[in-house]
Amino acid sequence: MEKVNASVIGPAWGRLLLRLPLPPSFTGYVGRGLFRFLLTMQGLGAFALITLGVMITRFGTARQVIRPRVFQEISRAGLRLLPMFLFMSAALGLVVIGQTVSWLQVVGAINYLGTVMVVVVVRELGPLTAALLVLARVGTANVIELGTARAMGEVEALEALGIDPVHYLVVPRVMGMALGVFALTVYLILGALLSGYLWAFLQGVPLRPGDYLHQLASALSGLDFALLAIKTLAFGFIIALVTCYHGLAQPLRLEQVSSATVAAVAQSVIACVLLDTLFILIYLTT
Repeated sequence: MEKVNASVIGPAWGRLLLRLPLPPSFTGYVGRGLFRFLLTMQGLGAFALITLGVMITRFGTARQVIRPRVFQEISRAGLRLLPMFLFMSAALGLVVIGQTVSWLQVVGAINYLGTVMVVVVVRELGPLTAALLVLARVGTANVIELGTARAMGEVEALEALGIDPVHYLVVPRVMGMALGVFALTVYLILGALLSGYLWAFLQGVPLRPGDYLHQLASALSGLDFALLAIKTLAFGFIIALVTCYHGLAQPLRLEQVSSATVAAVAQSVIACVLLDTLFILIYLTT
């Protein structure tokens, strides 16, 4: 793990620079911020490569230990959050339908209700909302748990026992969160589509269930299903990677866990939004 830390964190002078006070000039402030960003990207990139390398080279190793941990992470990032996601799906359907039904009725475009739900919920709000909710509930817990374990010396204890901390602590979280975000996104989208029609019915929209399903089927394509799966798995992978990096890869003290959690949440949100922007460009060019 010492080699892992050296490759992830960078040279000692880089860590020293991050602790220096902010320079008074705006140019120096921007330059230092840019340098911190580059150091963070270098650390996250190295940590991602290490995690992928461990997942590939040690695939199938210690299955009796790793497999239950993966199932535990799937339950924590998936099944336990299902009640909250069912509530959010109803709320999401209300928000989308409540804002669009009146406008569609005014312009006489009620036949586009299913298309609006696909574009807004299936392609954009559903995956991004699911990712942010999992980040708020599980991603922050990752940073706190791993940061506390790092500060208390539990990671070094695993190394002394010959256990790879990345294989034991990081890989189950990455796999569990990726699958959990994917499953919860599916439930969130299905619930939002169903509640959307329910709210439209309560508002007196003259739309039969068969016509609504036909609109949804006409707006969906095979590309939507493929990109939805890739996007949600990537969201889960990124959130788990960033939160585990800030909790495990850097030597922390107990008082630094809170600041590491804030940084992990901010960087996870930025990464998810940038990835979602990439998928928007894919939709626009196809």
